[in-house]
Amino acid sequence: MPAVTVDNILTLPRVTQPRPDAISRPVLSVSTAPKSFEGEGFPVRRAFAGVDMARLDPFIHMDQMGEVEYAPGEARGTSWHPHRGFETVTYIIDGTFAHEDTHGGGGLITDGDTQWMTAGSGLLHIEAPPEELVVGGGVFHGLQLWVNLPSHQKMSDPKYQDIRSGQVGLLSSHDGGALLRVIAGELDGHQGPGMTTTPISMIHTTIAPGARMHIPWPEDFNGLAYVLSGRGVAGPERRPIREGQLAVFGSGGALEIAADDRQDSRSASLEVILLGGRPIREPVAAYGPFVMNTREELVTAFEDFQAGRLGVIPKTPKVRPALEVVEAMEHGGHPGHDVL
Repeated sequence: MPAVTVDNILTLPRVTQPRPDAISRPVLSVSTAPKSFEGEGFPVRRAFAGVDMARLDPFIHMDQMGEVEYAPGEARGTSWHPHRGFETVTYIIDGTFAHEDTHGGGGLITDGDTQWMTAGSGLLHIEAPPEELVVGGGVFHGLQLWVNLPSHQKMSDPKYQDIRSGQVGLLSSHDGGALLRVIAGELDGHQGPGMTTTPISMIHTTIAPGARMHIPWPEDFNGLAYVLSGRGVAGPERRPIREGQLAVFGSGGALEIAADDRQDSRSASLEVILLGGRPIREPVAAYGPFVMNTREELVTAFEDFQAGRLGVIPKTPKVRPALEVVEAMEHGGHPGHDVL
């Protein structure tokens, strides 16, 4: 980690320092993400577990997938499943994931790529390690973020964005102590490639040991910082934060995070995902793969799924669940299946 970097950070555009009168956002809470398993059994950290949904709005859910070193036959993904009413953002830091959906989206994302899927009115999709990763093993590390859609856009047509690592906006903090990768939204007038339906910013930052990142932040957005690896402090009160923890910030026009002078041997720097979004402030009715506004809308979503109105799995899908590949290996056959 990280997958996308530069040889000389000082050659990048620099983020300006916050205005002198900008209030640095205080830290309201720091929570530790519990570990769990998702899909066919791949390890995740539930980044938003236990956090008040009102403070997360417009974000619904986020999993840190891995970081894990798979042995041959261990890699796992998901089977085909539905979504309606929100967007899924899958960011791969190390390794590779394959995606296919019933609306025509799909492809491989790897080493800094992002897949942005607006489920809208609904579709089926699958996310799985490619067969070469299942067969041979390897490193896998990524994030999946769920972004809510406002009520008037929940039944919009599905769409898919394939954001390559080379498209990500690369910036430097004002003093060169932090590298910021703008995946979506904007920071200090610098736009990222992801086209967001709900106004948000998503930034992966690497802060060098002992450096302090102090950046302007939109006052009408919330502010979240999730630590992928390393140790540091957040906010003007210097609240300690470490790997697997989420800091929720209060209001203000600036955001600050600093890395400890010494990091552990596994993490040379402090790696943080910054999230901010304009709250939707609408009722949320969420269950499983559906995020709607009312219970009645959830019931309709389940009925539509059961009736096949969210799509039908292709007769010859390009992506297979990892467990099918493992079963073929165990029976002595070669998987022999092409991946997108």
